[in-house]
Amino acid sequence: MIIPVILAGGSGTRLWPLSRKHYPKQLLKLFGDTTMLQQTLLRLQGLPNLAPPIVVCNEEHRFMVAEQLHEIGQKKSSIILEPIARNTAPALALAAIHAQTLGDNPTLLVLSADHMIRDVDVFQAAVIDAIQAAQLGHLATFGVQPTCPETGYGYIKTQRGLGASKDAFFPVSEFVEKPDLATAEKYLAEGCYYWNSGMFVFKTEIFLKDLKNQSPEVVSAAELAKVSAVEDLDFIRVDREAFSHAPNISIDYALMEKSRNVVCVPLDAGWSDVGDWKSFGDLSVKDEAGNSLIGDTIDIGSTNTLVFSKDKLVATLGVNNLMIINTPDAVLIADKSQAQQVKSVITQIEKQKRSEHLQHREIYRPWGCYDAIDTGDRYQVNRIRVKPGGSLSLQVHHHRAEHWIVVKGTALVQKGDESVLLSENESTYIPVGTKHRLSNPGKIPLEIVEVQSGPYLEDDDVIRYEDSYGRS
Repeated sequence: MIIPVILAGGSGTRLWPLSRKHYPKQLLKLFGDTTMLQQTLLRLQGLPNLAPPIVVCNEEHRFMVAEQLHEIGQKKSSIILEPIARNTAPALALAAIHAQTLGDNPTLLVLSADHMIRDVDVFQAAVIDAIQAAQLGHLATFGVQPTCPETGYGYIKTQRGLGASKDAFFPVSEFVEKPDLATAEKYLAEGCYYWNSGMFVFKTEIFLKDLKNQSPEVVSAAELAKVSAVEDLDFIRVDREAFSHAPNISIDYALMEKSRNVVCVPLDAGWSDVGDWKSFGDLSVKDEAGNSLIGDTIDIGSTNTLVFSKDKLVATLGVNNLMIINTPDAVLIADKSQAQQVKSVITQIEKQKRSEHLQHREIYRPWGCYDAIDTGDRYQVNRIRVKPGGSLSLQVHHHRAEHWIVVKGTALVQKGDESVLLSENESTYIPVGTKHRLSNPGKIPLEIVEVQSGPYLEDDDVIRYEDSYGRS
């Protein structure tokens, strides 16, 4: 049995302003009509003995992850919620401990939810090789064949030189940190170095045994957290207090760099971790001048420039080597040479106690989403979309009243002791202090315009009495 383990807890900060803490890159549709998380699972179709996946994700992302898995038919997945971020070693330990309950020493295929792989056939062939290595008792990692002296990746040094036979896998000598340019050029010339992909294959029992030998505190914290786990809807909630004692450490530091049992499976399948806007541009379609123009754009005379805009027209005129990323509430303009420095912008946003690094103007909820389209003194206007069958919590506000106007679909409104069904162009008023709930009983999305009015309009002015999604 092969169980995919998908690590989906990253934040993708270098892809700001599109990727945000509450809506990171793995949940975005960056390439095509499916998200990166969905593409990670879809590219596994056709592999033999494949079981439903284990997905480890941030608690804040749980409803989006569950919905995206359901959209591609993955309804038997195990979704483990990390109560606190503790890096990849504790996350993998949790997944492996859970995998022991699903089969007899299953093989784990560990993947990140935010990687791009162009050649699926080559990737699947490498997975088969890695499974064979795991059957022999090895910890297999995928080493990406380098195409340039990249300084943004860590490297794997292998016991394979230039001109060596193309074996399915070979021993790893060491893992090395991200190099400077001169060192990266040296690695490329020597021919025994590969980019560290952060993807692995191993047998569950061998992995846990080796991890316990090298980093016992990781396994013990995960075991304590898992023994008190509870199932909540589609999710597995582990004990927060126990998990908080796990060291904040990557699987490379905790195990792979220490073990003498690691082998490398070469991978030349058009892999990228899409770690910044430069790599995103490299993967995008370009015009004859080297420009990647995505969304509502007009360009005259520019070269080697990336423009990304979905909600408004962005016009460029004679610029070179720029990245221009437009979202409804933030715009990034940077030279491509600064792609790795986008994190410094987030640092400044945090220092100014702003919120643009946390979430988009459009906020996703388990029932749908809302977009704050206008805000002023004592009022806010939201566009609300409720999925078919979705329902907001039964709630009350002490400082604001709400006026709802249906623009699409049918709304079932509970207001005090009465319930009313509203169709398009009909409206209702919710006075301050009135218990109310909005639901969509129809087969198409419900869209309403909400006008809030009052002296205090923040999200924390809510008391929930009933909720279909387990929120307090």
